[in-house]
Amino acid sequence: MNSYSPVTPEIVEALRGLLGADAVSVAQAEIELHARDQSHHAAHAAEVVIYPTTAQGVADVLKLANERRIPVTPWGVGTGLEGNSIPVCGGILMSFERMNKIVALHADDFQVTVQPGIGHKDLNAELARFGLFFPPDPGANATVGGMLANNAAGIRTVKYGASKDNVLRMQVALADGRLITVGSRSIKQASGYDLLHLIVGSEGTLGIITEATLKLVPVPEHMSAVVAHFPTVEAAVQTVVAVRGSGLDPAALEFIDATHAKMLREAEGVDLKDYPTLFMEFHAALPATLETGLEAVREICAEMGVIDFRATTDPGERKRIWHARHHSYEIMVRSHPDQQFFIMDVAVPISAYPELIAFVGEVTRRDGATAYMIGHAGDGNVHVEFPYASPESFERSMRLNGEIVMKALALGGTATGEHGVGIGKAKYMPYEHGAALDVMRVIKDSLDPNGILNPGKIFPTG
Repeated sequence: MNSYSPVTPEIVEALRGLLGADAVSVAQAEIELHARDQSHHAAHAAEVVIYPTTAQGVADVLKLANERRIPVTPWGVGTGLEGNSIPVCGGILMSFERMNKIVALHADDFQVTVQPGIGHKDLNAELARFGLFFPPDPGANATVGGMLANNAAGIRTVKYGASKDNVLRMQVALADGRLITVGSRSIKQASGYDLLHLIVGSEGTLGIITEATLKLVPVPEHMSAVVAHFPTVEAAVQTVVAVRGSGLDPAALEFIDATHAKMLREAEGVDLKDYPTLFMEFHAALPATLETGLEAVREICAEMGVIDFRATTDPGERKRIWHARHHSYEIMVRSHPDQQFFIMDVAVPISAYPELIAFVGEVTRRDGATAYMIGHAGDGNVHVEFPYASPESFERSMRLNGEIVMKALALGGTATGEHGVGIGKAKYMPYEHGAALDVMRVIKDSLDPNGILNPGKIFPTG
């Protein structure tokens, strides 16, 4: 473990000199506000919270921190679920709350350049005026910088890809204070090493994103939502495989278990039944294309024994369905006021998805654990949510998490489909990556020899 220096009053004054007095805070309330994310991981306090407004300000702070060996943890809005932005080693917490502007819209190129602190929902609200949107949708109003650092994905990944598939160019501040540009606004790029995608998903451990040029797509003219209920989990997940293998192109293909369906109906008034359920969405340029696709989906679901199938092109109804899906976590928390939640995710090849879901059901039943399954089934990703109210139930959740992760790896999958590694998944990295993890360490040591960038993340510490 690296040896770090404390943030002294001298350092605080130096930070104020670089950023301005109003951009540096040692107030306990602000420190506590940035001590934990939405995960179950324990809070850790930084020593100072800063709010840069320019890329050069970010670079200047990193140069100072590197020279003094002070850890720096970047912070978007704290919606992470694996402790990705918790300042586990103290030091400087760098919030991007004030770097939230659209720098330039390149509408003719279907691109936009933004600062890292803009929320993706806020961005899409602005882009809607031009008939465009940024597709990745992790649910919460995560910042673009956090989404790229974590390679966030969400419900539309099955059609549009994750964050890494929707970024062309970034400006990045390195640990030594250099500002570099990686990638290009050209769609085709074959020049040099792909540093762009090295930084994406690195969780702020290799550099800090200060600007990004994103790919945009036109807002679809015709959209439909499908809700399909099945008698068993097995029938629902087999339908996922069948839809993906049919040549259809769903924009979203989501699985929720029967308990989730019941909870959403009672809390949101959505017309759902107490059965394993698939939510689907389809986009098309022509109504006839949409109708043809819906008919094909209806036939597939019928073959799989669907209990109830409903499709709608009504925008209001479609928004109600997806609003309920997006807010399922908040609804679940409200439904368990005396409990906390251990939330994990894994992903596997789509052909292995039925086996993974069956395994989750087996091990949770075996241990008598309460567990809710919800996932981006169209790309093989599942989230398992364990409520807990005691040290014993927490330890059980931890153990089941480990079993599910190792099963996903055995099926050719990954320890995390979209939550990132952060603190919680670091111990599984040797199992997933083997000798490649040593290569990652070499890259980390080369770009950040003093280990100041978001320490304690990605790599096992003990």
